[in-house]
Amino acid sequence: MIHLTRSDYEAMTAYAREQLPNECCGLLAGKRSGGDAFVEKVYYLNNTDASPEHFSMDPAEQFAVMRDIRQRNLALIGNFHSHPATPSRPSDEDKRLAFDPSLRYLILSLAESGPVLRSFRIRGGEAIAEPLHIEEEESHWQMQISRN
Repeated sequence: MIHLTRSDYEAMTAYAREQLPNECCGLLAGKRSGGDAFVEKVYYLNNTDASPEHFSMDPAEQFAVMRDIRQRNLALIGNFHSHPATPSRPSDEDKRLAFDPSLRYLILSLAESGPVLRSFRIRGGEAIAEPLHIEEEESHWQMQISRN
């Protein structure tokens, strides 16, 4: 399961809407505990493709994010992008480009009347949906992580 704060969810949704009609993208950093991943920082990157159907992250931005993640003693736990006009599920291109089966791939669809955010694990071209829990407060995570 992946855990995300409500404030991060709302910020991701706002960012996706700001980037319309194009897809938005970003990276997720946090901690892992057991089989769960806890997002502690969301990084908003530029979609260098400026396209409503696909995205590419700027390598310089990615390197800067990875440096910041290491400095914060966090781990890269996944990425996210939006689907402005299609459902919240990985496209064939998303599956083909999923390079690390340990990462979470979050897709935020704006195609419905309200935003739909889903998380996937992608292994060998197969996408498996996983539970996503939107938490009210991050302090609850710190208690869960410290107990494990």
